[in-house]
Amino acid sequence: MAPTVPTLTFHDGHHAPQLGFGVFQIPNDETRAAVKTALDSGYRSIDTAAIYGNEEGVRQGMDASGVARDEIFLTTKLWNSEQGFDSTLRAFDQSMKKLGADYLDLYLIHWPTPKKDRYLDTWKAFIRLRDEGRIRSIGVSNFQPGHLDRLVKETGVVPVVNQIEVHPDFAQNDVVAANRQHGVITEAWSPLGQGGDLLKNDTLVTLAKRHGKTPAQVVLRWHVQLGHMVIPKSATPERIRSNLQVFDFALSAEDMAAIAILDAGKRMGPHPDELN
Repeated sequence: MAPTVPTLTFHDGHHAPQLGFGVFQIPNDETRAAVKTALDSGYRSIDTAAIYGNEEGVRQGMDASGVARDEIFLTTKLWNSEQGFDSTLRAFDQSMKKLGADYLDLYLIHWPTPKKDRYLDTWKAFIRLRDEGRIRSIGVSNFQPGHLDRLVKETGVVPVVNQIEVHPDFAQNDVVAANRQHGVITEAWSPLGQGGDLLKNDTLVTLAKRHGKTPAQVVLRWHVQLGHMVIPKSATPERIRSNLQVFDFALSAEDMAAIAILDAGKRMGPHPDELN
């Protein structure tokens, strides 16, 4: 029996499953099977992006699963080269065609690319698409507090989500706090860090043994208890199913504190101020 995944409520009133399935780095021809496995296992949130090149595979996986579209929370992201008002509208149409979708649950600006300085115009296009009913909720990814502040100040529209790199090696407490001040939910990409290295950490291994879980499940539970949305990815059916089994145990305050001190400031991806 598939576990019941809790939902989080955005400040715009829409809801999203707290734990979803990410398809970063899954080739398009493998995405269909991975998404079908995820949906068959009980996931109801799928996260992709135009730059991943697998939006068509996501559509095929959703179709193959037989799960109704209105039961799936679907997210994609606008790539940096398409930022700008008119180009955003065109890119959105292309993504929707590949996804075979009439509407999107969540659309994200993938990176702020501050030197190009187009994210305000891009956000205005997002607002228009939302107001037209083509997107239910709009958000951002990899935005630093300054980027977020400017967006809100200039447009008055607050993103519902800021999807950022977060894992025990890189907790990003300052960005998470800034998100919270705006009522923005933090969504963690690469929630398991570099996988192998992090998941061999003595603290996580010990906690996993104590709870009868895997280190990966302990890390995902840590995210859940912090209130993050989280989108682990895998193309392996066993791991896809395993990553969902995190709602039948709880970490104690002491467990959470033990994981918190693992934060080493180890960023894996590029710095958002520098990617342009």
